[in-house]
Amino acid sequence: MTALTLYPAIDLKDGQCVRLRRGAMDDATVYSSDPAAQARAWQDAGFAWLHVVDLNGAFAGRPINDAAVTAILAAVTIPVQLGGGIRDMAGIDAWLTAGIRRVILGSAAAKNPQLVRDACRTFPGRIVVGIDARDGKVATEGWSQTSQTDARDLARAVEDAGIAAIVYTDIGRDGMLSGLNIEQTVALANAVAAPVIASGGVGGPQDLMDLRTAAAGTRIEGVIVGRALYDGRIDPAAALASLSP
Repeated sequence: MTALTLYPAIDLKDGQCVRLRRGAMDDATVYSSDPAAQARAWQDAGFAWLHVVDLNGAFAGRPINDAAVTAILAAVTIPVQLGGGIRDMAGIDAWLTAGIRRVILGSAAAKNPQLVRDACRTFPGRIVVGIDARDGKVATEGWSQTSQTDARDLARAVEDAGIAAIVYTDIGRDGMLSGLNIEQTVALANAVAAPVIASGGVGGPQDLMDLRTAAAGTRIEGVIVGRALYDGRIDPAAALASLSP
């Protein structure tokens, strides 16, 4: 079976580690007031990557939780990918220079595909595109706006830029523990050549196994898990073992 990378999510709101339901900033559960300590805990649990999102930054269009991200970078040695509020080359360069391994472009990719191409050319292998979809349509600005662009159309528009991966999130399932939208994730992965990371809705170990089964023969390379890890519905050691080769 296909091995998958498991990315624990650290979503930052007002300097704290939180989880939202369907991306609603007013529906947040705080899991830690010390994101750096949480990052160390995930590293100690055996995870090989961290997925970090500056939620305030995604809405503001500029980095807000800089201090928390910097503290995370100082606390761990595993690679970190970061999204949220990064909208230009200067911002990309600043975070990569600071130690972020991969920058995730979401709203910027949807509104300015040329930025993705320029960034991939300047920073090869270090740019990820985040495609967040509501009913199959791309949402931007911290998911507060929904466009008429189909998720697969955006993926096809940027896949040949040299992106490291696409993070595909079903907003309607994010934080709801209701299971991944495997059908749409597989459809996206089959439509493009870039690796795809699934996100949104993992509620338990069976969801991970279902994805691993469905990922066979596709470009799905990983899955992001948030609330299910924080709530203890998924045991890190067992999950990592279940997704290993």
